[in-house]
Amino acid sequence: MHPQIKICGLTIPEQAADCARLGADAIGLVFYPPSPRNLELELAAEIAAALPDRVRRVGVFVNPEWRLLAAAIDRCGLAVVQLHGSEPPELAQRIQTEFSLKVIKALFTAKAPDLTAAGKYQVGGFLVECGKGPLPGGNAETWDWGAAADFARRYPMVLAGGLSPVNVAQAIQATLPAAVDASSGLESAPGHKDIDKVRRFIAAVRTTESFYKGQNATPDSVF
Repeated sequence: MHPQIKICGLTIPEQAADCARLGADAIGLVFYPPSPRNLELELAAEIAAALPDRVRRVGVFVNPEWRLLAAAIDRCGLAVVQLHGSEPPELAQRIQTEFSLKVIKALFTAKAPDLTAAGKYQVGGFLVECGKGPLPGGNAETWDWGAAADFARRYPMVLAGGLSPVNVAQAIQATLPAAVDASSGLESAPGHKDIDKVRRFIAAVRTTESFYKGQNATPDSVF
């Protein structure tokens, strides 16, 4: 009854395995060179291989070239592709058709593509965050998560942006998302997870079942 949990931006195979052991449902592998969490294919494949089968490998891309996309899907056994830029609906459809993978499209409350673009995409879910920082991701910035509550009632939604062990329960209560996604809020340095923070984050998410029961809601499986 609690939302699924994605831990994003892993760069160390052993830490990815630790996140899986603690209960993460999905691990995000970033393929975007400007990001400090960007992965070369060889390291990404090592991280993917360190995960048990039950944990979904999610590739995070920003306006990717098709060749990189296809290589990452093949080398890392991706189950989900997360498109985090200004990708057109046609790219999402091509990925789903050619690779039979789930696609999650990122939408933003402070820039395009915004929440009104959802109807253009036939995808498995949407990741929603503010989008005010210099990089396409959450940039560790908290925001008014409740602004996405209506969207979460209409679409399978992954809530992201500034989530940490301290605030994730509050964010879930405000939004009732299908899943939550955290990266920099769980780090000791870019790409290096603080495993105690990961442990506390997952424990906090698991306390939120009553929020869904109180609203007769059941979170969708998005990963």
